[in-house]
This record gives sequence, structure tokens and C-alpha cells, in this order.
Amino acid sequence: MEHETFLILDYGSQYTQLIARRLRELGVFTRIERGDLPGEAIREIVPAAVVLSGGPASIYEEDSLAPDPAVLELGVPVLGICYGMQTMAAMLGGAVRRSDRREYGLAELEVVGNHPLFEGTPERQPVWMSHGDSVSELPPGFVVIARTDNTPVAAMADRNRRFVGLQFHPEVRHTPHGMEMLDAFVALSGARRDWNPGAIRELLVGRLREQVPEGRVICGVSGGVDSTVTAVLLREAIGDRLVPIFVDTGLLREGEGDGVAARFARHGMALDRVDAGDRFLSALEGVTDPEEKRRIIGRLFVEVFEEEARRFPDARYLAQGTLYPDVIESSGVRGTAAVIKTHHNVGGLPERLGLELVEPLRDLFKDEVRRLGEELGLPHEFVWRHPFPGPGLAVRILGPITPERVRTLQRADRIVIEEIRAAGLYDEIAQALAVLLPVRSVGVMGDQRTYDEVLAVRAVTTEDFMTADWYRFPPDVLDRIARRVVNEVEGINRVVYDVTSKPPGTIEWE
Repeated sequence: MEHETFLILDYGSQYTQLIARRLRELGVFTRIERGDLPGEAIREIVPAAVVLSGGPASIYEEDSLAPDPAVLELGVPVLGICYGMQTMAAMLGGAVRRSDRREYGLAELEVVGNHPLFEGTPERQPVWMSHGDSVSELPPGFVVIARTDNTPVAAMADRNRRFVGLQFHPEVRHTPHGMEMLDAFVALSGARRDWNPGAIRELLVGRLREQVPEGRVICGVSGGVDSTVTAVLLREAIGDRLVPIFVDTGLLREGEGDGVAARFARHGMALDRVDAGDRFLSALEGVTDPEEKRRIIGRLFVEVFEEEARRFPDARYLAQGTLYPDVIESSGVRGTAAVIKTHHNVGGLPERLGLELVEPLRDLFKDEVRRLGEELGLPHEFVWRHPFPGPGLAVRILGPITPERVRTLQRADRIVIEEIRAAGLYDEIAQALAVLLPVRSVGVMGDQRTYDEVLAVRAVTTEDFMTADWYRFPPDVLDRIARRVVNEVEGINRVVYDVTSKPPGTIEWE
């Protein structure tokens, strides 16, 4: 069964993907397209509702995007958020003025209209504002349903046409009742709320059986969540015609290669494992620049994968775990065509091997992939584990990479994760990591002077990884990590904790 679609037209807001995720959490499938998508294409989608996103532009700018008028003639609910509200107001005969004062951050909203969108929410409530322009004259048929001190038209609605405009952002956590508002908008559409892990599994297995009716499928496996879910999904759809290839770069966590093989064995899959650690370490010898490390790893991964794939001349398809955010960025929804994740997607290989590309997860966000993984029987602690970089520990070893430094970081990294799990903190943290620094410091162990390397520990909390805050560890946990590392890992005599947020720092060090 195909699912009803909520169409989101994107005008460049940093929160567009967040809108899509929130609506999917409410049980409806969402699709993001450019804000100027032609009316003909919109009608082909047959949306159950439309959302006009926010954006950084002013509707008065020459190159500002506007929706095709067909959007407002579909007879379905339309929600305009920030810029989306302003462009909707202007198109329907209202007026928008340039504000003398930009309103950014928290504001107190006063609900003044009896509209279903605010049903069950307080009459006064905090909301997150981010705008310069604002609606100064309502379009015919609209009424004000909420205001703030600085914005007389903070929300407007046309009940008959089921149009709603919000000057604030309901999708962000800073608007505490935003999910209730989005839930009410879904209710306005009358759409079926059938977008859930069980339905997604049934839909994707059916699609795969249609797309891959015969022939082998080669699946590139990194050991991460995305590629593992892709492989398990394919196994359910096509059985033994799947060939999962795992290129072990030697740059994974301690014991990770054996763990990947065991995980696949539990699902009845024979993993084609290529032990290429020596090749990767040899190619990285003497390299210290992080971008050069990534380039070398990406190039060598493709070479090794291609060599192994050619051992299966009857293969007709190549599968990989591309997710929806990758598709959005690389398809030019924002008017750009960025190259995403070149270091661990097999870019260019389908053409070189003469294979058809299969990307079963290309409509899903990361959280949906994790829930799908649990639906497929993968363990919770695996599918909800912290992100791990495609180039592996190569970008967590600052300076030169040697076999000795890899082993040192593997041992220290294991201790850090073990102690976080033992303290019951793993699920509170979005990402935790250990970084081996190219710095030596003087220490004393027993009666001996040491001059060894420094380990930096980093842990952050975040919702979308665009911004992040450093995690406030209980001191005793940091104490246990530091004592175990310096006592158990030869070559490290000092442990430091990174208390930099993002921005200005990044989550990974390289």
C-alpha cells in the first residue's frame, strides 16, 4: 500500500528536515521538494497536505522562491511557516512589511482565536521566532489566531480552505507545544497515520522484490547501522541472492570486524570479508593532513571493493545505505548539488561495474532506519549506537597513523565506551569518542618518568548534529575512565576532556 504524502516545499530553512521528521513521528509520510516545484509535478504527487517551509530570504528579494499558485488550488490543507506564511499571505492578497526590528529567539505567544491548531495548548506559551518581515495585512478570508508583543499577526488561518500560517517555528523543541500544533494540522488533513516501522518494512520488502526480481545483489557493508539494515532488509526480500561485502580497513574499533561477521551470521548471512588493514595502513603511512587521509581511504576503499565485487560476475545490482538527507542534499533541493559521504558510499562503482544501483533506505531519516532495524530483529544497543566516522579511527588519530597508534586508540576507545555504558549514560549521550593526540607529556608511573601521548575524550548531546553541547559527566565517571586508560593502555599517560560546544568546535576533531 502506498502512503499518503505530506509535501514540504523548501525555501532554505535550516529546519526543513526537522519539519519532515516531526510529521513522520506523527505517522505521516513526508517528501521535501524545491520551493518552486512546478504545479504539474505537485499534482502528480497528489499530496494530502502541503507545508511551506521557512527560509532566510525576504519575499521582496529578486531571486526569492515562491510556490506555484497550484499549491493553493489543490483543496488540501496548507501550513505556511515563517517565510512560508509570508509568501502565502502575499499570494492570496495580503501584505507583508519589512520589519524595523528582527525578532529572533523566544517570544510569548498569545492565542486569540478558537482554532483547532491551538486546542489543548495554553493561552500564553513560549514559541521560537526567527524573522525580519511580517504579515501586516491579512488576506481575504483569514483571521488572526495568535499574536506576540512584536508581531500582531503571529498566526493566521482561513478555516474554510484549511490554510494556516505561523510566523514562529513549531518544529523546534524551543516551541514546547509545537508537536501538538503539528498533530492538529495532520488531523485537519484527515490523512491515515500509517507510517510506522511495520508498514515501512512491508513497503520496502515489496519494493525490493519488484526492483530485484532476479540476479545477485552486491551490498557494501561498513559495519554501521545503515548498511547493516540495508543488508538485512535485502536478505528478507531476496534471500541468498544477496552478497554482502565487508572491507575491513583495520581502522575500526577493537573487535569490530569480528562483531560484524557474528552479527551477519546470526541473520543467516555469509559475510564476504576482505581483510585489507595492511593496505590501508601502508597507504596512510606518513600522512597527517585529515583531508588527505579521507581521500586516500575513499580511493582505496573503492579499489578494494571493486576487486572483490568482480569475483561475482553474475551480479546485476549494487546496494548501499543512502538515506533521505543524503538524497535531499545531492539532488539540489536547496539549489546546490553537494557530494555527500564520498568516503563510505561507493560513488562511481555502479557504472564501472555495470550494475544497477539499489538504495532501499533513500526515503528514510536516520531515526526511522534505527526503528526499522529493531523491527528487523537487530539488537537495540547496535541500532542506537553512536555515529562512527566512515574513515574510522584514521580521523581520530591526529598526526601520523601507525599500527601501534591504531592499537593504542582501539584499547583506549574500548575503555571509554565500556565506562559510559557501565554508568548507564550511553543513551543520554548523542556521540562519545576518544581522540589520540600528537602531543606527548611528562608523567610519573611508579618511580619511573614517562613521556607518552595524550588522549582526549569527547561526548556531546544534540538533536540534529548541526549544533551540539558538551556532555556534563559526573566526575567519578571521568575519574574511572582516566585511571583505567593510563593504567591499562601502554603509551598514554594523560587524559583530558573536551568541553567545547559546536559551534565553535566540530564534534569530530578532524
